[in-house]
Amino acid sequence: MILIQKNEEKIRLDIFLSQKLQISRSQILNLVKKNLIKINGSFIKKSGVIIKAGDIIEIQKIESDDNFIKKSNIFIEKIYEDSEILVINKPPFLATHGANSLKEESLVDWLKANSIQLSNISGEKKEGIVHRLDKQTSGALVVAKNNISHNFLSKQLMEKIMGRFYIAIIDLPLKNDIEIECYLARNPTNRLKISKTNKIDSARYSKSNFYKLALSKDMKKELILAKLSTGRTHQIRAHLESINRHIIGDKLYGYSGESYRIMLHSYLLYLEHPKNGKMSFKANIFEDMRNYFINYFDMEQINEILDNLSNNLIH
Repeated sequence: MILIQKNEEKIRLDIFLSQKLQISRSQILNLVKKNLIKINGSFIKKSGVIIKAGDIIEIQKIESDDNFIKKSNIFIEKIYEDSEILVINKPPFLATHGANSLKEESLVDWLKANSIQLSNISGEKKEGIVHRLDKQTSGALVVAKNNISHNFLSKQLMEKIMGRFYIAIIDLPLKNDIEIECYLARNPTNRLKISKTNKIDSARYSKSNFYKLALSKDMKKELILAKLSTGRTHQIRAHLESINRHIIGDKLYGYSGESYRIMLHSYLLYLEHPKNGKMSFKANIFEDMRNYFINYFDMEQINEILDNLSNNLIH
């Protein structure tokens, strides 16, 4: 609840709340459209109303609809939790948030089913979601538990303060560590894919670094580390395809071997906590990836590499 003071009156509501909460005016409009903002006990219909001294502004929490999943059968590891954020280890085959075409449970459904407090400035289907992982991608992901934390983390993404280190298994070793810098756009012949393009007017700049970690026993596959400088859709997958490398299991981007889920994992996450300063988190690999390492790699070497990464890259 916010009580408007004399020095705060005669200003548009969206401008006032944008400054007060440090969120965008479009996010304020989204809250208004969902009947989540009251002034003096009444829901408002326009975000541009002028506020005056003595007005009381209330921002409601989104209520679940009739289709809300009351119970969840999914187990998700909580890596860290406090009143501001939750860091989880997302399992593979779990969508980060819902969509009209999605029938099965999403991470957001699981969060609601477990009565976890969530930010709501991104809308009902994306409550708490600051960044996402593709459905088959596993690993570390942070959830915002209130709107102030959500905005704080979103700014870190834009300013490259928050980030992740990914590990991936690819079907052909890199010649050397490599930096890939290019423009990406929707593939004109397959709308499900993102591809490198020279038509920069309709594309987005992207940059990734890839590092060699370990070769498989037959020397044909490789564990690599990926660090993104931008966060484009399918960026790692599209960049690797641009140099004729493919993540194991990624048939959309050209992998042609046996069927596996996409062997891509968000292993390390670093961020600045809204109250506690710099923090880092490690997400352990899942059984399917571990089994792949056991079958095709020297597991002792893999364990040593992963331990070194967590010791040297997180602070």
